[in-house]
Amino acid sequence: MDDKPKRLEGLDVDQNDDGYVIYEPDKDRVHHLNPTAALILELCNGTNSVAGIAEALQEAFHLPEPPTRMVEQVLTQMKGEGLLV
Repeated sequence: MDDKPKRLEGLDVDQNDDGYVIYEPDKDRVHHLNPTAALILELCNGTNSVAGIAEALQEAFHLPEPPTRMVEQVLTQMKGEGLLV
């Protein structure tokens, strides 16, 4: 996993109450992200580290510690789905 993940350019992202619906026009695929996954994707701008993303989630959701392992799992899945470069 890249230390500073970045989301793929050109994704058609639609925000709704349940998170994001993302359309990949090249592959004609749709992805549904819950609010937590949507926030993680937003933080994947190429400047935030994996640890920084976990710390941002800790702060956003008032968690006792950063959810580093969960963030790593989500990033691995997003990378596998082609949402990250």
